[in-house]
Amino acid sequence: MEKGRTSCAGPPVSIFSGQIRPASGPSHELQPTDGQILLKKLTILLTLLGLAAITAAMAWNGFDSVAAAVSRIGIVGFFLTILAQLAVDAILGCAWHAAFPTMTYRHLLLARMIRDAASTCLPFSQLGGIVLGIRATSRHHAVKISSIEWPEAACANVVDITTEVLGQIVFILLAVTLLAVGSSSSPLVKPVIIGALLLAVGAAGFIWTQQRGGTAVKRTVRLLGRHIAGQWQATVMDGAGTLQDWMEKAWSRPGRISASAAIHLMGWISSAGVLWLTVYLMGASLSFPDAIAIEGVTCGLMSASFLVPAALGVQEGAYMTLGHAFGLDASLCLALSLLRRGREVSIGIPTLVWWQLSEMRALKARTAQTKPHVLSAGLPDALTDTTEG
Repeated sequence: MEKGRTSCAGPPVSIFSGQIRPASGPSHELQPTDGQILLKKLTILLTLLGLAAITAAMAWNGFDSVAAAVSRIGIVGFFLTILAQLAVDAILGCAWHAAFPTMTYRHLLLARMIRDAASTCLPFSQLGGIVLGIRATSRHHAVKISSIEWPEAACANVVDITTEVLGQIVFILLAVTLLAVGSSSSPLVKPVIIGALLLAVGAAGFIWTQQRGGTAVKRTVRLLGRHIAGQWQATVMDGAGTLQDWMEKAWSRPGRISASAAIHLMGWISSAGVLWLTVYLMGASLSFPDAIAIEGVTCGLMSASFLVPAALGVQEGAYMTLGHAFGLDASLCLALSLLRRGREVSIGIPTLVWWQLSEMRALKARTAQTKPHVLSAGLPDALTDTTEG
């Protein structure tokens, strides 16, 4: 072994596909750009502001009153809300499977839960959750015929998010309608309607880009590829040309897209059911239409603040404002938000731990498979030649 070299470093692994890539010379890591540094600082700032807003809201309403409101639900009641949320996750898995029936339902459900867990439990924005969602989707034995490479996984995640947004637009408009009927004086009605319309316009443009963007998608992927660590660049750059093909293939089946969006709408409405159940278990009164209004408008505001990690502070402010419009106490509304976060952590942390353990086992297995080839490649020809002389 040459002086100065170590044998502890393993072969580079692609973050998207999990494939062990052969070393291609020295790696030249790119320095973060000014924009990336600014975005990181902005994310940290928004996180701190969100935590400060939550703390201020609890102090304003009294820590004791908020704690008392949280304790009303009890352990059994909190466990029931977790089961209800898992039922919603199952619906979301069905929505994804409707758009991509060649992938197994179990795999898509787990990938969806990992994507959501990364967005809610890790210090990432929703964009970071999408990246991990693509990685979780790029697994072997994930489809009924063959494995999934990263372009197909990226396409699957983008299309699923798009159909979810389509369902969300209908859900938000339904929620705003119910909010206007129940509390026409609410200051959130007009801003949320405008936001929903802008979301619809943005979704239409996003869909057009996926269907006919062509070179725009390829250029975007290649641009992003230049800002990825050296050992992953080849994976991203090589797949840029096929991503658009997968997009066009997915959008060529409008029946699947429509079914996925419709099931996502059912999932959004079911999430309002979780809110209604939580309020009921806390001993308060809230009709199901009012729960749809609160949940829909809250989700709309959270979507608009996608750069804020886990929507810290945004969710709490929305619950308190909307809850007041429907006669709910401020401390109870804040408790609802905290219980929602507790529910997300209770589901998300075990999901991420399970995923990391499975990733470690898969990486260990792939490394073990490559060792015989590496050893044989390093032996002299005289030792590997099995022919008789």
